[in-house]
Amino acid sequence: MSETERVSGIDVKMLELLSCPLTKGPLTWDAERCELVSRVARLAYPVRDGIPVLLPSEARSIDASESIPPARE
Repeated sequence: MSETERVSGIDVKMLELLSCPLTKGPLTWDAERCELVSRVARLAYPVRDGIPVLLPSEARSIDASESIPPARE
């Protein structure tokens, strides 16, 4: 797989298919923290060894003062 098809270990095509399990909305990749972020639910799901862990019980709540990565286009 080429470098353009991957975003820090995450397959871009897979990222386009994933959605937040709570809101069913899109997820945004936060490369700095290696997390998938649901802007609507204000939750950040971890990615461990390149595998997204989309369990609400594993998600981190995003504080109101914390910046959220911009939505993907």
